[in-house]
Amino acid sequence: MEVRSENSIQVRSDKFPSTVIPRTRLQVWFFRVCSSILLWTCLVHIVAVAELWHPRLLTGFTSRISWITRPPLRLQHSLHSPPPLVPSRYYRSNGFLKVSCNGGLNQMRAAICDMVTVARLLNLTLVVPELDKKSFWADPSDFEDIFDVRHFIDSLRDEVRIVRRLPKRFSSKYGFEAFQMPPVSWSNEKYYLEQILPLFSKHKVVHFNRTDTRLANNGIPLALQKLRCRVNFQGLKFTPQIETLGHKLVRILQEKGPFVALHLRYEMDMLAFSGCTHGCTVEEAEELKRLRYAYPWWREKEIVSEERRQQGLCPLTPEEATLVLQALGFTKETQIYIASGEIYGSERRLAPLRAAFPRIVKKETLLDPAELQQFQNHSSQMAALDFMVTLASNTFIPTYDGNMAKVVEGHRRYLGFKKSILPDRKKLVELLDLHQNGTLPWNDFALAVRQAHEKRMGQPFHRRIIPDKPKEEDYFYANPQECLCEGTGCEDVLDPGKSSKVTMTAGEQL
Repeated sequence: MEVRSENSIQVRSDKFPSTVIPRTRLQVWFFRVCSSILLWTCLVHIVAVAELWHPRLLTGFTSRISWITRPPLRLQHSLHSPPPLVPSRYYRSNGFLKVSCNGGLNQMRAAICDMVTVARLLNLTLVVPELDKKSFWADPSDFEDIFDVRHFIDSLRDEVRIVRRLPKRFSSKYGFEAFQMPPVSWSNEKYYLEQILPLFSKHKVVHFNRTDTRLANNGIPLALQKLRCRVNFQGLKFTPQIETLGHKLVRILQEKGPFVALHLRYEMDMLAFSGCTHGCTVEEAEELKRLRYAYPWWREKEIVSEERRQQGLCPLTPEEATLVLQALGFTKETQIYIASGEIYGSERRLAPLRAAFPRIVKKETLLDPAELQQFQNHSSQMAALDFMVTLASNTFIPTYDGNMAKVVEGHRRYLGFKKSILPDRKKLVELLDLHQNGTLPWNDFALAVRQAHEKRMGQPFHRRIIPDKPKEEDYFYANPQECLCEGTGCEDVLDPGKSSKVTMTAGEQL
């Protein structure tokens, strides 16, 4: 008698006339899965061929299949592949350039742009830059903590080869020592080609241990100037974490109306470095002096604060900034974002500014503490948030022309000559003293302040060149004029006689 069941199979042979072999559950499911795949494959091919012959014949049926075989449009966008990479530039590398940046975020940012440009000029392979961890801020952040390192490498691959680290054969673990040196400041193309390039033939790896202002502002080929801009405006992108929080800050501010970004550089490091103690107590002045002497690279030790202030070399105090903002026409209704670290003297020094402008905010007041926690004790990451807000602001006003003020000014020019009021501190100190000693009435003071800044609002103009005095000429990153007039005649855009039109446009809001 033969026994049949769903999970058994009968095998007949001469030797084994009636053997029944049981099926395992796994075999059954495997058979079903394979059958389903085969059926679906056949069905898809049949539909495809039918659509080629008669596109409208199976419209209703294929539309239902498309919901199964293709994700909805919204999901397709979320799964969309990134844009294709630019083709790599193939060249024979002359060696590896390793760099250690020094200074704050924006000083390092400009240096990174310069070092990419030097690597391109000399056909070198650039190692992802090391960031300053020994300065006053003692920020432990690495490059990838602030900038999107993958984007940095990929977006510039058609210009220069960038690697995350040196090959093992050049590691100190294997006894290799890179040749270290600081390049000469404000150097041009000739210096790097004639004096730096030969070093790579001998050493293979050269380590620039200082990178601030090591490339000249002027006298650089146009292609290299444009590369500096490309790195700055396109290659250096903040990490997703910084960008997400920065965009949130901007959104919160914009929902409340137009806003001014005030870069109030009245911070301990700046006051100690500059020797400016106007408005400080005797104890505070002594504290700042001790701090200056504690850092060997802050070279100028004996400083007469009032002399520097009269020369326009000191940041405006919060009290001075209050009077200047009022003179420029800003009112109690003006929303002001303070882009800075901890103000020296804290809330005591901010009190006059808050009294005049109640709508003062900072990132610490706009965001939940938990949102900022990951950036605490990382001054460069906090500065990156401020950088994003200053770029988006309706008006940008720095109280000192340091690296952040200059780099933001240049970036706002690149974004369409956005309004940036650049204080003439030497003139302002003169006017402030006259007003405060009762010599200059308020109306006259306010008029004089406005007149002094009519042509200091971010309008187009040519960079000032001073041969043999690069420190005194205009900084490239504050006014990268070679990169500001794509598709137009630069002379038309930079013609001073046409800048008044830009002034009126820039001053429509705030």
